[in-house]
Amino acid sequence: MLRVSALAAACALCALAGQPVARYRHHAKAFLNDSKVTPGAASSRTKAELCDPSFRTAAIRDVPETLKRRVCAEYGLANCHGVEVDHLESLELGGTNDIHNLWPQPYAPAPGARQKDVLEDYLHRAVCRGDMTLKAAQQGISSDWYALYVQLGLDKPK
Repeated sequence: MLRVSALAAACALCALAGQPVARYRHHAKAFLNDSKVTPGAASSRTKAELCDPSFRTAAIRDVPETLKRRVCAEYGLANCHGVEVDHLESLELGGTNDIHNLWPQPYAPAPGARQKDVLEDYLHRAVCRGDMTLKAAQQGISSDWYALYVQLGLDKPK
């Protein structure tokens, strides 16, 4: 709970300073992106490209530290400690490195960045198997990643 309070305090300080501040949305304990500031952004990569066994996100992952700091500042954070500057629509689902697809996702409290990573891997496999369209995966993760996480049963212990 302390981390939530620290995030709220940082946002309040930025608001007092007159800086534009994105506001986290919430679903239960999960932090969600501000859908106006971080609506998501998809590339033109196709399912065939994303599902090719030779595809590696490392080849396209390019988020400089200056951009990460800018993303954190938009959300009112003084620094990026305790968060993952995350691709809302993951690179493995065709997301881009554009600022409109980046947000500072807290690791804690759970569910947080690590749980969203599990969802991203699940969705990538589902798209590649043909169980879900790429568009549906992109829309689901960008609208409310945690709702999709719960809907798919990923919140249940195995």
